[in-house]
Amino acid sequence: MSQPPVLWSFRRCPYAMRARLGLASAGLSVELREILLRDKPAAFRAASPSATVPCLDLGTRQIDESLDIMLYALAQHDPEALLDMPAEGHALIAECDGPFKQALDRTKYATRYPESNMETERTRASAFIAKLDAQIGAESWLFGPQPKLADLAILPFVRQFAHIDQAWFAAQPWPAVQSWLSAFKAAPRFAAIMQKYPPWQPSGAGHPFPES
Repeated sequence: MSQPPVLWSFRRCPYAMRARLGLASAGLSVELREILLRDKPAAFRAASPSATVPCLDLGTRQIDESLDIMLYALAQHDPEALLDMPAEGHALIAECDGPFKQALDRTKYATRYPESNMETERTRASAFIAKLDAQIGAESWLFGPQPKLADLAILPFVRQFAHIDQAWFAAQPWPAVQSWLSAFKAAPRFAAIMQKYPPWQPSGAGHPFPES
């Protein structure tokens, strides 16, 4: 029997969360290898061209971008029709990965960016959240009553932004986003991709993912 693909992951990384969400939705079995970012194994560095998580090692090639991992997995099997979304969904993902993530980092890790003003960056990030709030409206998800690729690709980063200052986030006029994020965090889907695993050791194996 052939070996399953290897997913190099770090539990709290939103990019790795995104990849795990795609793999879990597709039901694509992998060997998950949890790593510590401060102590990256040599095998991981050899597998990942960028030395960043997530990295899906298929043996014959490696997929080193989280969104590409989602797209690869869902191309194999997409039981929730996550890929069936309008072009606006892809535009929202691009905005999340670009301007929003830049502003998020400069808010969360302000000391790393002394040239930036944290309040200005939080305001920039907030504009994207307000846009998502308007997009969700009275629906449960960005494009209707069911999740799409954009929801699962963006939610880990909205969660990261919300957790910078949860009291501040809860006080903002974003009821749709707050309900959207709360439902995501409370769902079995999120619990399933946030299982804790000990760091992978070269002498051992990883963990089957998703768990049956």
